[in-house]
Amino acid sequence: MKYYILAGEASGDLHGSNLIRALQKEDANANIRFWGGDLMQEAGGTLVKHYKERAFMGFTEVILNLGKIFKLISYCKSEIESFNPDVIVFIDNSGFNLRIAKWAKQAGFKTHYYISPQVWASRAGRVKAIKRDIDAMYVILPFVKPFYKKYGYEVHFVGHPLIDAINNRKQVGEFKFRAEHQLNDKPIIALLPGSRKQEITKMLSVMLSLVNEYPEYQFVIAGAPSQDYSFYETFINSQNVKFIANKTYDLLSISTAALVTSGTATLETALFKVPQVVCYKGSSISYHIAKRIITLKFISLVNLVMDRAVVTELIQNDFNKKHLKQELDLILDPKHRKKLFLDYYELEKTLGGKGASKKTAQLIYQSIKP
Repeated sequence: MKYYILAGEASGDLHGSNLIRALQKEDANANIRFWGGDLMQEAGGTLVKHYKERAFMGFTEVILNLGKIFKLISYCKSEIESFNPDVIVFIDNSGFNLRIAKWAKQAGFKTHYYISPQVWASRAGRVKAIKRDIDAMYVILPFVKPFYKKYGYEVHFVGHPLIDAINNRKQVGEFKFRAEHQLNDKPIIALLPGSRKQEITKMLSVMLSLVNEYPEYQFVIAGAPSQDYSFYETFINSQNVKFIANKTYDLLSISTAALVTSGTATLETALFKVPQVVCYKGSSISYHIAKRIITLKFISLVNLVMDRAVVTELIQNDFNKKHLKQELDLILDPKHRKKLFLDYYELEKTLGGKGASKKTAQLIYQSIKP
């Protein structure tokens, strides 16, 4: 069967790569073309467009790049028509994917969505369009299934693919990892400042402002696959700061604490049982627009899944050196860490266990096979 997969950003590339492998196990004759990244390319199939070519963050940047976005949409449609897949699988990335889905459904293609757009966070009115344009939806967060059910739309809860991604990774010993990356023997505070230049610029300078306050720890920046070291280098002004690219899971596996930009990384950090402070700061315009349309109590996936404040969130003006130091001191305290570990174990149970990619691939293949 022929599959056309549309993924964006590093997290979509990760989940897309595991889905490709699962589809290949279900369908020995799977012919896959995709928009994604390096991990999906390693898994198999043909890369059409890399996500780096369309990484636009926030309302302002999207508006400034509308011309380029419309050209990408047009090219994607012609690519799909030429390939004529048996199914199109959309992975997250709603701004781009929902536009393609509307056209694809009208054109007669089967449309499946893996990892729902965050309609539960804002603009719930989009559910009507999703019901119209998406034949099958596979959700990875437990509260999303009852959310859709309120609107009369039945979806599949398949569990969270991060559990598989973490459990299936090739593990590296701590001694070897420290030696390879020239890390000393101090306990590590990991810095996860995001993946896009705009958010890294806003997050990293504040995170690094704490370095001299904690000489007994080593700070290590987790570099995103979408950015080069030369970009990060401009922020580093201490010998107690190291940079490691594309090894976030290995880094988290040996970290004592982490400062994390809101997003998928908050869940990854929790699944590695690393105490964290969740941080977010956007442009003033984007923040005030988002504040008016987002209806959630929390921004981190950890707190959203647990429906309570498990990890501290420092948002916009609260994200500053003073507050960040207070919260880092707290997550380094043994009593607080013990409670946080118990919450993290409860979180993992709530996420539904292993097998998300396999379940999704089975459901997709069963629905399209002759």
